[in-house]
Amino acid sequence: MSVLVGLDIGTTGVRALAVGRRGEVVASAGRSYPLAMPRPGWTEQDPDDWWRATRDALMEVAGAVEGRVDGIGVTGQMHGAVFLDRAGKSIRPALLWNDQRTEAQCLEITTRVGAERLLQLAGNPALTGFQAPKVLWLREEEPDAYSQVAHLLLPKDYIRYRLTGELATDLSDASGTLLLDLGRRAWSDELLRLLEIPLEWLPAVVESSQQTGYIERSLAAELGLGPKVPVAAGAGDNAAAAIGVGVIAPGVGVSSIGTSGVLFVPSARFTPDQLGRVHAFCHGVPGGYHLMGVTLAAGAALEWWRQTFTWPITHESLAELAATAAPGSGGLLFLPYLFGERSPHLDARARGAFVGLSARHGRAELTRSIMEGVVFSLRQSLEIIAELAPVEEIRATGGGARSRFWVQLQANIYDRPVSVMAVEEGAAYGAALLAGVASGIFPDVNAACELAQVKETVEPDAETRGLYAELFGTYAGLYPSLRAAMHDLAALERAE
Repeated sequence: MSVLVGLDIGTTGVRALAVGRRGEVVASAGRSYPLAMPRPGWTEQDPDDWWRATRDALMEVAGAVEGRVDGIGVTGQMHGAVFLDRAGKSIRPALLWNDQRTEAQCLEITTRVGAERLLQLAGNPALTGFQAPKVLWLREEEPDAYSQVAHLLLPKDYIRYRLTGELATDLSDASGTLLLDLGRRAWSDELLRLLEIPLEWLPAVVESSQQTGYIERSLAAELGLGPKVPVAAGAGDNAAAAIGVGVIAPGVGVSSIGTSGVLFVPSARFTPDQLGRVHAFCHGVPGGYHLMGVTLAAGAALEWWRQTFTWPITHESLAELAATAAPGSGGLLFLPYLFGERSPHLDARARGAFVGLSARHGRAELTRSIMEGVVFSLRQSLEIIAELAPVEEIRATGGGARSRFWVQLQANIYDRPVSVMAVEEGAAYGAALLAGVASGIFPDVNAACELAQVKETVEPDAETRGLYAELFGTYAGLYPSLRAAMHDLAALERAE
């Protein structure tokens, strides 16, 4: 039996997933790597850590299937900046998607390009997590490193480079650089000129299902693979996850609760929000687009809670604990802005908060309020997206799909049916399906997505619908009320 392999280069580790031709998961392996936070608001990783972990995980999976791999697809964390010199070596640690150091550079980009023109071309305002501001930061803050740059890659594309020697990216991931003309689906000459970034630094940009070379022969032999294994362009993690659950056309969205939280909805055409509150990106389907809202700390907020208070408790037990509290957490709300916030506030200086806290609240209420707060944050994006594209059903993915409590909570707060898939393996599964298209096993992405089947659909609970609608109104008013205080406190944090 031959398989397709998806590689997901995540924030905390890599996952390699082997998928059979009928969509069944045959084998998987994972490896972790460290995350560096050298200053408040900074997040970095060593790209070579990604590579070592990927090579080991891929070797384990290849061994499990006796090397019978027909194709490999890559996906992973978006927006990161990997700077390579002419020899293809990493110059410095990569700046990640949740790095917040580039606020000044975002203002500079907005001034150079113009806020309206930036939305017309790139579909998004200048945000601290995106790649282009990171380039300007390097130029201004580390000129010696900047002088060595010859290539600029996204995280998953560094892994492609190490696998194949090819410099390439796909349109969905390139959408998060702030350097792509989304309407033309090509690098923007205008943005590159205004930001003084050389076109020759950028990789070739192609559709997600396109083949981008083969595993290098010596590496294939080392990994125990055949001599000519094709590698698909792949997709950013959210587009790949959407493909993995069969969400490729308008009407059905994806709610992904992992380290971050994402609300992803396909759109028939390029329709950016005119205020830039949610993202407009290319989809991993040829010619496709999507709208997306992001809350930076979703599962990360729950993990912060678990680790900070050092309970000997699993995530599953946390969900069970939360379920013992009443809906609404006894009048307690949580703002999950632990890394600043992306959608819809676009505020690197936003900060988290419990609001309504009293002595009667215990661990159960605090835990439930964190989980509710994450979904309330995503609902704010859903309200905006629903004005631009239809959202009749939502499919759950990530950690938020593995807990019945999380799934029901999403249905109740979104006030829409939420479906769980028969096979829910996240972005790596979508990357494997794209590998199937690139290797010719599937004729197109639509055919590959026929493997994604719904196992169960959870309807909103009629008894809590009114309560959550009322609480959402209160939640939505908290950020404007607290914004000034958040910024004052963020200034104190950065002064440390």
